[in-house]
Amino acid sequence: MAESAAPTTAARPAPPGHTVNARHEFRGMRTAEHYFTVPLDHFSQDEACSNDAAGQDGETITVFAREYVSASHTPEEAEDLPWLLFLQGGPGGRGNRLASLGGWSKAAAKDFRILMLDQRGTGLSSPIDRNTLPLRGTPEEQAAYLEHFRADSIVADAELIRQALGSGPWSIYGQSYGGFCALSYLSFAPQGLREALITGGLAPLSRPPEDVYRATFRRVAARNAEYFSWYPEDRLTVERIASHLRCTPEFLPDGAQLTVERFQMVGAFLGGNTRVDGLHYLLEDAFTRTPQGCRLSDAFLEQVQGIVSRQANPLYALLHESIYGQGEATDWAAWRVLREYPEFRPEAEPLLLTGEMVYPWYFQQDPALRPLREVASLLAAKPDWKPLYDSLRLAANSVPVAAAVYSDDIYVDRSLSLETAAAVRGLQVWETGDFHHDGIADDGEAIFGRLLGMVRSARG
Repeated sequence: MAESAAPTTAARPAPPGHTVNARHEFRGMRTAEHYFTVPLDHFSQDEACSNDAAGQDGETITVFAREYVSASHTPEEAEDLPWLLFLQGGPGGRGNRLASLGGWSKAAAKDFRILMLDQRGTGLSSPIDRNTLPLRGTPEEQAAYLEHFRADSIVADAELIRQALGSGPWSIYGQSYGGFCALSYLSFAPQGLREALITGGLAPLSRPPEDVYRATFRRVAARNAEYFSWYPEDRLTVERIASHLRCTPEFLPDGAQLTVERFQMVGAFLGGNTRVDGLHYLLEDAFTRTPQGCRLSDAFLEQVQGIVSRQANPLYALLHESIYGQGEATDWAAWRVLREYPEFRPEAEPLLLTGEMVYPWYFQQDPALRPLREVASLLAAKPDWKPLYDSLRLAANSVPVAAAVYSDDIYVDRSLSLETAAAVRGLQVWETGDFHHDGIADDGEAIFGRLLGMVRSARG
């Protein structure tokens, strides 16, 4: 695997096209909506050539970001505040829409202007879904288009945005996949960074995706055991639901059948700290009596659809494995590794709930993903994903970095995270067992404050 072959983001000047739309003030904060025009392909080797397979050279897309400033700062004071770019989890998740400043954003707004980015392809940033992607042409052309929606391109967007805002090196805060993007930022454009904070997002720098999924399958199995020790009655409920689904067709509100393997996806709750208890409340709604006997309740099916459908964020399913792809095909790695863990198979008894792995059958069973089935297969087979990190530059890093590593995180493995931390010069780790992957939703103010204090101490 190449370690230093990824292109620099300094190759192109910032293009024209930064507009600021509506400004609002409410609930103790002021907001502004920013739209930026950026190249689709930041890394074209020959800008004079416009005859690539997808006809994409010179094409631009729109990237949206919303600015949040505490109303405790006057407009004049706010202009002098440094920027903090928030990199959202995902892939495929849009930036948070804040109704008020609270948690980490309340803490950050004391010292920063917050820029909440809709990463390319999400939210208002040239969004990608089953309706818009076919506009790109054939599945092969769609796959070529999607190659430009990984962390390296997100970082290149951020650098152009920073320049368009007239900012010097700025601070970034990466949660989950946003932390992966932060590592790419440190690799390819460290000159744009003053400091970096990361929560639950230290990506493996060179490990193949198979290693990632072996680690996460083990952690998800342990989390299942922990959960069912708290709620032993739910062990029986899960078995009853699985048995029912094996012999009785049940359909979600979108008309798709709820299979056992789709039901297993409710294990997404297991990645939370306090959110894990929401799984118990979901399961207690499972059954209702009808003239045809016991069936799954409408309330239960409605909630499950919100968990198992990727209609709102199809990029998550399309690009999830590609975030680990460097130099070789991912080839449905989670699906292949699943064979090593038969306890997670849908026919297993007792049944275990799954984490965030993506399987090829998603694109058969989820109506929102069916039109994207062929392009998903092409992406899984892509053999030449570019490097996402520069290990040599990370080993020589001079940007202050602090990262929260959650000991029992089922999505970003502790051991792999610490391995990455050791490879980034000067990266300070705060390891804690008090939170899970969504720690910033539980006590974001304290977590942000601790990490900010760590990088400030490092900076002297």
